[in-house]
Amino acid sequence: MTDPTSMPNFPPPAGEHPLRGRVLDVLQDMQAQPDIDADGDVSFTVQEQQLFARCTEGEVSLLRIFGQWQITDDMPDDLVKQLLACNDVTLSLNIIKTGIANGTLVVSGEHLVQDGDNLEMMVASTTQMVLQAVQLWHQTVLGEGPHVANTDPADLPGPDDAPGAGNDGEV
Repeated sequence: MTDPTSMPNFPPPAGEHPLRGRVLDVLQDMQAQPDIDADGDVSFTVQEQQLFARCTEGEVSLLRIFGQWQITDDMPDDLVKQLLACNDVTLSLNIIKTGIANGTLVVSGEHLVQDGDNLEMMVASTTQMVLQAVQLWHQTVLGEGPHVANTDPADLPGPDDAPGAGNDGEV
């Protein structure tokens, strides 16, 4: 009889968690070494970075690709500057959200997923956007330039700058 601890960790059947099963397949095709962690998230590695995919199943499913990076001592120890950099990254990129939690940079991208969606493209592009957002955050927190939060709203692109826009930009 084989030692049960030596058995491979097989994912649950795809019908049990259809989105998570599809994400596992995509990540295996990307050779990202996916695995299911204790929280039920799919952990995977891209460009030597540990990332996660959280799949919330439902009538319309939600896919969240995210990573967490400990803020090192070589970064400015100024929480306001770090949060302003998060704000800049979040406001400048579609899909991506950034935040700081207990000395950790959290970057995520989220999508509503339906059966016919191109999951391969969604996972690959969101993974790259998350990694690029981390680089952009580092550049922004180390930079001396103005932050969006400190910019005159008249200098920001607004709804009138979009083709065919008719909105006056008021909330």
